Amino acid sequence: MMVLVSAAFFLDLILGDPLWMPHPVRLVGGFIEIAEGLLRRFFKGRLEYVGGFILAISVVLITCLSALLLLKLAFRVSFWSGATLSLFLIFTCLATKGLAVEAKGVYGALTSGKLAEARCLVSRMVGRDTDHMDEREVARATVESVAENIVDGVVAPLFYVFLGGPVLVLTYKAVNTLDSMVGYKNDKYTKFGWFSAKLDDIANYLPARVTGFLFPLTSLLMGEDFRGCVEVLLRDRRKHPSPNAGIPESAMAGALGVRLGGLNFYNGKASFRPYLGGGGRESLPGDIMRAIRLHYALSITVLILGLAIFFAGRWWG
Repeated sequence: MMVLVSAAFFLDLILGDPLWMPHPVRLVGGFIEIAEGLLRRFFKGRLEYVGGFILAISVVLITCLSALLLLKLAFRVSFWSGATLSLFLIFTCLATKGLAVEAKGVYGALTSGKLAEARCLVSRMVGRDTDHMDEREVARATVESVAENIVDGVVAPLFYVFLGGPVLVLTYKAVNTLDSMVGYKNDKYTKFGWFSAKLDDIANYLPARVTGFLFPLTSLLMGEDFRGCVEVLLRDRRKHPSPNAGIPESAMAGALGVRLGGLNFYNGKASFRPYLGGGGRESLPGDIMRAIRLHYALSITVLILGLAIFFAGRWWG
């Protein structure tokens, strides 16, 4: 299994997320969209809580059981067909290169003076309004997205694949996809998406703290501000409205010496988030590339740590 995890990780570094490739997570997203439409016909008003609960449980169970069944059938055919399917599932659950490519696109647009294009590209990474962002707001949004998605896109998938293989990591991605599609705190999803959002908070609880533990070390190895990373992480991690996102975002703010958080707009409504790294400067386009380098370094660090723990367990066992 460790060979498959390593191979999937480096395959993701090379290929990223090709749009032409069939993707299990996109299938999960399509199922969520269909199931939401059906459930909303029967669960309205306060019953939306019930409908959202049924949606989340159904998606998680169907994803888990489908992965188990497919892998069992594949291994019955041959060991190599089962191993190939396992490799594919793990590979599709990682987003190391995909996140970096998205962020680099924003950086390229900003440094080319194409602010409108940069706004459009960053809108694919964040849920806030981007139409009226200036250059520094676009840079901040991108850095924040890279920081938060280090957990969702790399650390948590590696954590769960080390813990339970391709079935568990695909089940985690189902939870994460539910949150990204229905876990919003707005009029449409406050009731219907509440359970999905809480489920995602639980699933990311330990991976976010693993990220916080490793971030200062990574910042030191990459020549960023180790002391600032530790100080801002310890001081500001609980200021974020999310119980998990504040950890990587505050660590990133401290490592880069920037100030994250502040005024955002969602569907035209203002929403102020407390500052993380309040003593830092505003983000600049160059900080996006620094964030990407930290993202890659942290991803490799998590892989090495996971392999080390596995082989140490085998050695002492």
